[in-house]
Amino acid sequence: MQSRRGLLLAASAYVLWGFLPVYLKQLSALPPLEILAHRVVWALLFCSVIMTLSARWRELWQALQQQKALLWFVLSAAMLSANWLIYIWAVNTARVVEGSLGYFITPLVNAALGVLVLHERLRVGQWLAFALGGVGVAYLTFAYGQFPVAGVALALTFGVYGLLRKRAVLESLPGLTLETALVAPVALGYLLVRELEGNSAFTHGGVGLVALLVAAGPITAVPLLLFAAGARRIPLSSLGILQYIGPTIQFLLGVLVYGEPFTVQRFIGFAFVWVAMVVFLIEGRWQRLTFSHHLRNAQRAVG
Repeated sequence: MQSRRGLLLAASAYVLWGFLPVYLKQLSALPPLEILAHRVVWALLFCSVIMTLSARWRELWQALQQQKALLWFVLSAAMLSANWLIYIWAVNTARVVEGSLGYFITPLVNAALGVLVLHERLRVGQWLAFALGGVGVAYLTFAYGQFPVAGVALALTFGVYGLLRKRAVLESLPGLTLETALVAPVALGYLLVRELEGNSAFTHGGVGLVALLVAAGPITAVPLLLFAAGARRIPLSSLGILQYIGPTIQFLLGVLVYGEPFTVQRFIGFAFVWVAMVVFLIEGRWQRLTFSHHLRNAQRAVG
């Protein structure tokens, strides 16, 4: 029962992330920086309310006492903001499909960062998946004569963000609260400048636009809370499979709803990436099954 509920919570988070382009498209008339600024401010307010209701401010305060921990959050806040900005720009410049590519290859970026930064060793199957993903990105670059900047930038920023959060001392909610709090002064400053210039969407837009901007708070925070709740209840292997729900929905939206071009050449490039993902998942599953088998044998031998 616990596992089933965890699957439902985590899957719900990925579904909401998958449909994020639908929300962002409604704000396409605004500059990406203004959308980002509102997302930061309203996410901070929403998280602050939840933090108060759940009495979790002590966790954040304790983290602030550690200078090293604070530095990690300054860096993770910068990476998260960059990731949000790139994705907003990608969606509102008809690059939803390319954005989905970024989240398809994020696990491969995570593996590469593990090797380069944490000095982890890749297994043969992981090297194969990494090579296939690299071939896919290279093919997309040469087939179009243009490097998929948005997709690779999204994968890199989110991969580095995940690496930084591994070193952080806060869970999802207090962590996001601190990250948005660190960026909020800059976001508020930018919105103030927009207001002084007479270009603020919040004060010069209609009621519908204002409601959409305020909705950025729960739209940002709710999937993260669902994900955190689900992740505590199900194995990491299940999360590894579920994480492809988001980019799959984004990809389908880009092709079927927003009519972004998906030529044979683009299909070939994506096919390499998709095969890489399958290899990555099968290799990980095989490794876990092998480990469990050896562990059971060892326990029987001891018993």
